[in-house]
Amino acid sequence: MFGSFEFGLPGDPRHARRPGPRLWLLGVPTTLAWAAVGWSGALGLLDGFRLMSLNRVDAWGPDAGPAVSLVLFFSVSITVASSLGFAMLWGGGMSLRGMGVGFRASSLAASLGIALGSGVAIPSWTPPESVGQRLPSDPWTDVDWIIYYEPYLVPAVAGVSALVMIMVLGRAFVTRAEADDRAQALARTGRQVIGHVLGVEFTNVWVMGNPRFSVQVRFPTDGGERTVITTMITSPMRAPSRGSTVKVTYDPLNPDSVQVDPDPADRAAGGNFGAFLPPLF
Repeated sequence: MFGSFEFGLPGDPRHARRPGPRLWLLGVPTTLAWAAVGWSGALGLLDGFRLMSLNRVDAWGPDAGPAVSLVLFFSVSITVASSLGFAMLWGGGMSLRGMGVGFRASSLAASLGIALGSGVAIPSWTPPESVGQRLPSDPWTDVDWIIYYEPYLVPAVAGVSALVMIMVLGRAFVTRAEADDRAQALARTGRQVIGHVLGVEFTNVWVMGNPRFSVQVRFPTDGGERTVITTMITSPMRAPSRGSTVKVTYDPLNPDSVQVDPDPADRAAGGNFGAFLPPLF
């Protein structure tokens, strides 16, 4: 009933450029900005809450000292870090896959920066006035002990998140490289023929402003006609319909490996416009 959207600018993601050096150059200041967030957030916010939770209810009273300045520094640094992270999102390229890489890279910069900043702040956390009990004599609970080790837990959790993002980003690069290799090999050695659409179904997904279809296409090969079911992303005005023609690029050694594109000479394309109108709500 409701369509799903993969955000970005219109265009075919198969023709998207690779992320340029700008993405990685932005990663350095973004990581440093998030390190400032981790350092100031640990000492300006978490340190005070930790003391209040353990045994100093007046930690943010008149003796708060530089905590107020650290909170202000935290506010500025998180604004800068978020802006740089948003810039990294677009630094991967204005395509679905490029934005995916940019999102993973900005998440890595955030996790790594917070791990570094909060790690540097470990020696500067204020020690509680009494370890193991609230003043005057209430013993700590298990939650209190977790809060007590918060100076180490914050960088540890952020560090684990950074490692996970490194693995996710690495896997994304490998997957993308393999897909690019297959696409380049198909473009280099594949044969292009005109195929006919036997069936078409809107997948209820919009990619970069364009609808994605599942199409059943019949096309000629050296071994006779072949029918495959694959996906096709095109502009709304070039939407396939049953009986329309499409350009099919296939691998002669593996006819199931195909790429389907609109046929500019086909006047029947676009006749399926009503099937993929965007949802009204």
